[in-house]
Amino acid sequence: MSTKPAIKIENLSKQYRLGTVGTGTFSNDVNRWWHTVRGKPDPYLAIGESNDRTSKGSSDYVWALQDINFEVQPGEILGIIGKNGAGKSTLLKLLSRVTAPTTGKITAHGRIASLLEVGTGFHPELTGRENVFLNGAIMGMTKQEIRAKFDEIVDFSGCERYIDTPVKRYSSGMYVRLAFAVAAHLEPEILIVDEVLAVGDAEFQKKAIGKMQEISEGQGRTVLFVSHNMASIQNLCNRVMVMNNGTNVFDGNVNEGIDYYLNSNIKHGQQKLRDRQDRSGNGKLFFTDIKLIDSVGNERNGVCLGDNVIFKIEFKSEGSLSNVIFRLQFVDKRGHIIATLNNFHSGHVFETLEQNHVFCNISKIPLIDGEYTVNLLCGVDKTLSDSIENAFKMSVIEGDFYRTGKIPNVKEGILMEHTWLLNS
Repeated sequence: MSTKPAIKIENLSKQYRLGTVGTGTFSNDVNRWWHTVRGKPDPYLAIGESNDRTSKGSSDYVWALQDINFEVQPGEILGIIGKNGAGKSTLLKLLSRVTAPTTGKITAHGRIASLLEVGTGFHPELTGRENVFLNGAIMGMTKQEIRAKFDEIVDFSGCERYIDTPVKRYSSGMYVRLAFAVAAHLEPEILIVDEVLAVGDAEFQKKAIGKMQEISEGQGRTVLFVSHNMASIQNLCNRVMVMNNGTNVFDGNVNEGIDYYLNSNIKHGQQKLRDRQDRSGNGKLFFTDIKLIDSVGNERNGVCLGDNVIFKIEFKSEGSLSNVIFRLQFVDKRGHIIATLNNFHSGHVFETLEQNHVFCNISKIPLIDGEYTVNLLCGVDKTLSDSIENAFKMSVIEGDFYRTGKIPNVKEGILMEHTWLLNS
């Protein structure tokens, strides 16, 4: 295997002028050209703001990417995660040569196949068969090489019946199946896949992930994979990079990277419960801390929709307690209480309580993508003992709640396990 990195990125940056192609005026374009021919730096690179879509800003120039540096080795599967607008797709477009960097250098060893969006590289008027040969030709393959792979591509895609139909008549799922099959089977040294697999069904996603693992582990090829599905990232990748506001803020272990991403969605510095004065109750039980931990005991401030999570509530009390009722309330950013958990209603009654902590386990957390606060309350012997609003802040990001391979596109409320039947 080659000792050279498959991809090497050095000081990569991409600047855009908002709402305009070029610098906006002819005089500015001439000014940029005049600086370039004299060997002077671009005057417009000295201005511009970071790519923070949540703030208005005062400059017309924005850095979609700024000072990105990393290497990817042959046979490595790099997962790239981050919020919408973090710069992930811009990075992949630069690597795929869809657009050019403003500054910096990209060195790639080998052919690159990209799947950036539905129908990437396909001509809508051509049939599936013709598009397979077109894509292969674009990648520098001969007709004989493409012909040798053709049956395998069609079989993998499951589109045999429609292979001689113009792809403009394909569904989005068929588009993706054929496009991925082409990209994966025409033997690129580097395969770049953006979120596009979310369009496919669960069966095809499983096949696609298996294929990416095969070409990486078995053939020593490199894969860059962007997804918001943390389960797919965990199953497929052996390294993860987290992006935020156009920079890479984490690069390393997959699980640590996912934890970093989830925790970064919440601003830290919350006051410890033991120090909170804005509380009510007789103090017979006194909350001291609340933590959110995952199934393996890692503390975090964020979770994926559908994750199994645990709240650990710590407290101090005056000796043994009886008839203790705890209550957790989840509050959305508009102040609406959207879910209440109560150990009395769930049938987990603590007639006596001698320890200084309790756990609340939630199977498949149903809260949709967003930020939430948690209210915490406890009653002892039917009397309020302690109550704190906004005891904890947490974020939830989209995930595969139903374990079908599809990310629910829900904007409000919560999700519920359910089934659909033709007969009751």
